[in-house]
Amino acid sequence: MVKVLVIGSGGRCDAICRKIKESELVDFVFCAPGNAGIARHAVNIPIGVEEIDKLAEFALKEKIDLTIVGPEASLSLGIVDKFTSLGLKIFGPTKAATMIESSKSYAKELMKKYHIPTANYEVFTDYEAALAYIKDKKLPIVLKYDGLAAGKGVIIAKTMEEAKTNLYEMLVDKEFGEAKVVIEDFLEGEEFSYMCFVNGTNVYKMIPARDYKRVYDNDLGPNTGGMGAFTALPFLTESDCEYAYQEIMVKAAKALVAEGRPFMGILYGGLIKTADGIKVIEFNARFGDPETEVVLSCLDSDLYQNICDIMAGTTPKLMWDTRPTLGVVLTSIGYPGPYKKGVKLFIPGFDEGYVYHMGTKISGEDIVTNGGRVLMVVASGYTLEEARINAYNMVSQIDTKELYYRKDIGLKFI
Repeated sequence: MVKVLVIGSGGRCDAICRKIKESELVDFVFCAPGNAGIARHAVNIPIGVEEIDKLAEFALKEKIDLTIVGPEASLSLGIVDKFTSLGLKIFGPTKAATMIESSKSYAKELMKKYHIPTANYEVFTDYEAALAYIKDKKLPIVLKYDGLAAGKGVIIAKTMEEAKTNLYEMLVDKEFGEAKVVIEDFLEGEEFSYMCFVNGTNVYKMIPARDYKRVYDNDLGPNTGGMGAFTALPFLTESDCEYAYQEIMVKAAKALVAEGRPFMGILYGGLIKTADGIKVIEFNARFGDPETEVVLSCLDSDLYQNICDIMAGTTPKLMWDTRPTLGVVLTSIGYPGPYKKGVKLFIPGFDEGYVYHMGTKISGEDIVTNGGRVLMVVASGYTLEEARINAYNMVSQIDTKELYYRKDIGLKFI
């Protein structure tokens, strides 16, 4: 009897649980803490993602065969080290390898040392020194909080006043906590996300995706955790993808091995195609969200078997549906600022496409909102335009009076 535990509560974990549940090799799926949508595929366990000891106790008690880690918070606290020390099988990077995400300055130093293309940068802990540096720099300029900030620690400052304000909040007010700030040159081009399954120097590619970070249409407003995504990117060539794979993803995996921090899990490259070639914006140490919802929707092979093969050092048989797939995120009104929770949701069933739950919970007999990003509607088509039409047609059938969504996901590329 095979039991799998997925750690997390967002849309990416809904997508992971759905794919794991599809495996004929798996008997039971648990998710901690899960959400209302995840309950369709898994038994939700009320343990938080940072309660590492309790998660380990549960895994031991239930004799969990494989644990898959969704969020960065668990990884940065060393959940993989803890589980491994107890003889528990877990798919994710160690605390040391997670540094590629948990410390922006470490990631930049690694890229510089191993000649992985990225923007020029400097690191600061002092507000006045940071201010002096940016006075001589071309705007816009990118400010990155060094640690984890749930997708909200990156600011593209278009004016000196904006740069001053945000540097003050990060370095003096310590808005995200004690840390450094990485200041780097702004890169222009088309952004995309490239996720790979990794075990040491073995790197297996997924299909690339494009996500949308800004809250409003036309990429206006503050950064969010992601407002939508799509696959089958028209601006990427086969040679672009091969360059990104060989010169960035494989190089990064080999660099971590060389540094004594071998990586096991999902290595996420936040990349950009510039006039000077493809460069790295950031690395993450886990599945991206909302890209996972569109990428795993295209995975035709058995995710559980794929992960087991990768962990065993065997080449996985990855199979992909290459049709364009597009997803639209529905958020609580007010997000990424203050928003209310507990709004009752009415979600119809769909024959085609899928609705992933990001921030929901069960309240009595109702499903209610429980986060900033609430749902993600995902649909495919034979063209990007068809995928987009199908996704927005699904959105139109959901009661969105209390929800907000961007109207332009994928539009620029049709």
